[in-house]
Amino acid sequence: MTPSTTTLHPAEAVAVPDEDVIRDAIRLAIEDHRLRPGTRLVEEQLAGVFGVSRARVRAALRDLARDHLVVHRRNRGACVAAPRPEEAREVFHARRLLEETLVRVLARRRPASALRALADHVEAEAAAHARGDRREEIRLSGDFHLLLAEQVGNGILTGYLRDLVARSSLIIALYEHRAARCCSAVDHRRLLAALDSGDEAGAAAEMTRHLADIEDRLVLVERAEEQVDLRAVFGN
Repeated sequence: MTPSTTTLHPAEAVAVPDEDVIRDAIRLAIEDHRLRPGTRLVEEQLAGVFGVSRARVRAALRDLARDHLVVHRRNRGACVAAPRPEEAREVFHARRLLEETLVRVLARRRPASALRALADHVEAEAAAHARGDRREEIRLSGDFHLLLAEQVGNGILTGYLRDLVARSSLIIALYEHRAARCCSAVDHRRLLAALDSGDEAGAAAEMTRHLADIEDRLVLVERAEEQVDLRAVFGN
């Protein structure tokens, strides 16, 4: 007798996001400045937005707190972190120390595939700037620095820089002067030229100048927090 078989049809229900998906969605919203520093992240509202339990949202927020992107305040719950001016200065100081070393290593090695990947990325930044897409330009600018670190091949250093870049995004969202709208692709092209020529000192100097320029565009004074509609931030 031939055994009977049963055809299984996949469920048509929309998959419920787990805490990793929720965490990454909130992280991206913070990094591209849709969620501003100081914004309250109300568990009940987020659970409704994502269609999940509050426990799942709470787990995602705990992960983000470990990455310094979210803080928990007494009687207020979770909020997007709002770095103080002195913390902003420390973050950029740490980035200079780390990224000067990374570009020196890359200038010494000059891997052709890495330089091509970085050059392609800079062109994408320039295109975002040309069409006036500030949000995409900011995201790509941060990604350029992470891509640069990844080419060095040290996962620990890349992890450190990922944390610093995320915190920098918060700082820029909070403190950047509204009239400051520079094209990061210009600085990145200068850095690539130094890398391509194998100029270690020149690459380090370009990175130092680039990060100093970003810091100089910050107005490091305390800002009032803003109210944000979480459903509007995350759409559907």
